[in-house]
Amino acid sequence: MKLNRFYIPVIISAAIFSAAGDLHASVADEDFGLAPGDNDSVRVLSEVFVTAIKHADELTFLPQASTVVGENRVQRLGIVAIKGMSEIAPNFYIPGYGSRATSSIYVRGIGSRMDQPVVGLNVDNVSFLNKDAYDFDLPDISRIEVVRGPQSTLYGRNTMAGVINIYTLSPFDFTGQRVMAETGNGPIMHMSVSQYAMLRDDLGMSIAGHFYYNGGFFKNNWRGYDADKEKGGSLRWKTEWRSRSGLRLENTASFSLGRTAGYPYEYDASGEVNYNDTCFYRRNIFADGLTLKWKAGNVEMSSITGVQYIDDNLTLDQDFLPLDYFTLSQRRHEWNVTQDFIARGTAASGRYKWLGGVYGFYRHTDMDAPVNMKQHAIERLIIDNVTQSGAPVGIEWDTPEFEIASDFRFPVYGLAAYHQSDLTLGRVTLSAGIRLDYERTALNYNSHTATGFNLMSTRDPANPVLIRHIPIEIDESGKLHKSYLELLPRFTMSYALPGREQGSVYASVSKGYKAGGYNSQMFSDVVMQRMMSSMGVAEQYEVGDIITYRPEYSWNYEVGGHFTAAGGRFGADVALFWIECRDQQITSFPAGTTTGRITSNAGRTRSQGVELQLRYAPDSHWRLNASYGYTRARFRQFADGMADYRGNRVPYAPSNTLFAEAAYTWHVNRWIENVTFDAHVRGIGDIYWDEANTEHQKFYALPGASIEARRGWLSLKIWGENLSSTRYKLFSFTSMGSRFSQRGNPLTWGVTLRMAFGTTKL
Repeated sequence: MKLNRFYIPVIISAAIFSAAGDLHASVADEDFGLAPGDNDSVRVLSEVFVTAIKHADELTFLPQASTVVGENRVQRLGIVAIKGMSEIAPNFYIPGYGSRATSSIYVRGIGSRMDQPVVGLNVDNVSFLNKDAYDFDLPDISRIEVVRGPQSTLYGRNTMAGVINIYTLSPFDFTGQRVMAETGNGPIMHMSVSQYAMLRDDLGMSIAGHFYYNGGFFKNNWRGYDADKEKGGSLRWKTEWRSRSGLRLENTASFSLGRTAGYPYEYDASGEVNYNDTCFYRRNIFADGLTLKWKAGNVEMSSITGVQYIDDNLTLDQDFLPLDYFTLSQRRHEWNVTQDFIARGTAASGRYKWLGGVYGFYRHTDMDAPVNMKQHAIERLIIDNVTQSGAPVGIEWDTPEFEIASDFRFPVYGLAAYHQSDLTLGRVTLSAGIRLDYERTALNYNSHTATGFNLMSTRDPANPVLIRHIPIEIDESGKLHKSYLELLPRFTMSYALPGREQGSVYASVSKGYKAGGYNSQMFSDVVMQRMMSSMGVAEQYEVGDIITYRPEYSWNYEVGGHFTAAGGRFGADVALFWIECRDQQITSFPAGTTTGRITSNAGRTRSQGVELQLRYAPDSHWRLNASYGYTRARFRQFADGMADYRGNRVPYAPSNTLFAEAAYTWHVNRWIENVTFDAHVRGIGDIYWDEANTEHQKFYALPGASIEARRGWLSLKIWGENLSSTRYKLFSFTSMGSRFSQRGNPLTWGVTLRMAFGTTKL
């Protein structure tokens, strides 16, 4: 299927008859005109405690693009992590490649493969700073919000493409026990058990445990195991207190661990995953978040405190071939502390609202990342380069392999103050916000190696003669630091449409900001280039130039609207955007590199596009949802010294995303209360894999379906994904002249059992 800027593909999934009424009712369901129990409502009630503290009104009618998915839809689509929201929110794409450390997110042509994220993540209001910790399973999700476009004014650094807010179930909303068990091909297994209890009328507590196992779909032929096998689990303990005086407290402590066997990157020339050295990713995360909220009259005060600890180990066969080139073992310990104080108020007339706050964070990372240079790397990357001049000399290395050791400390801290004012004049609301953001990032490094070789005369190839032994000792140590002071404004104007139906149109201008940083993976290359330079065959890298990358900035211009009709049973959201991005951070392979990847700044890019969301619930049986996003993201200015990429597509970000879903509910009301059939399709593409646009993945569609039967506390669902067995690439890259790719999962199917013993509160 060929797509261009003048053609918007529409794929309609066939509706399947018979379906399900859901178990519990909610006020939000009835507001949207849905049957009791259909918690797919896009309404978000601002008086509920877990509602985003920085959004005073219903999120879906604020002057910005957003997607909200409720609890029942989360369960129906099997969403347990942020990857499940990919394509459901238009122009929002999370490819599930690599390991859980990858967590690449692309929104409106902006994204990041390494280091700094472009989208912020908040779980129960508490922010996560490191995108390597974004990909985790979370049981009992009550709601997911995806807000697109720069959120830097309220949320600060690394939210230039949006924010993801996840809320977990509260004991104030449900008391009792929940059990979920799932199995399917692969094999895959998921299980969660949770308990929700009210200890007093004003005090609730919950504990939830989750376990997962995935046997994998892609075998490493060399080592004889599935390269994408993984297992892990989590435990979450939540406490909530709501006093009659208006003080509310919520604390959530969680621990998760994960183990992944490796990376299913296949060599394109052979079509096989086939590498000989060990690959795995191990990660442990502890997080604790405390939210305090107090309301008196028209003023509301909040405090959000977060602490996270990450302990992980990323070990790679970096050549992904059955050859002894090089391996990396990156071991990290990281502490993150965040503190946000927020005040929000409304004038007595209700026409003026304001929000202000101060924010601070500290992040400290200790990393040990040795690269082991093995026999083929020594022969191909060093000896061949030295001897290719034709001189009658040869080299015999002291050992068959040697290590380039690297130790790093990354202390980073930041402070910010922000304010936003909203003034309503009749149907018009004007909003202006500003944030002053300061950040200091530093790197203390030490990279070193000790090795050597014999320089031989080969005038008589049959009898080489030792000229001398040359020892090599290289020690690169130092400190780097950068400070940034940013002013991040946002201006919006919205107009409430007349008539009985709720609707509005808006226009906004906002600035986005993504922090700069350091290319830690490049230090092994720095040492290698020092070594090669001493042998007269390479240029030396300047540490400050090759290691440091600058912040990324954007200006986002957007117009859109939110519309309802038919008494709220029909809803539509549309947005058109134009983004001018400066110093966009691009992950690439620099000239002369041997082992590393580099984040560099790509001059200027421009992203233009449209987003459309439709939802329709004509009666208690039908639920129809569709979303489409188109992005045209191109380089306006980017030359890397080897080529000029002006006019080319920005790599890794899809041009089109599509999601369409049809569900029908049949209320049986006999020995089965209801049955739900759901059919949906996800569409993604085109995606370009390099700045030169020489390789790309065409648009593809992945159909899925499920059937779920419910009776009281019990539900059973049979589901399938990629029912067409479509072959497609999730990721593709070139390393040392060889191209590698990861394929998407084939047809998957499974059975999910849920049990809920308890009471849902309205």
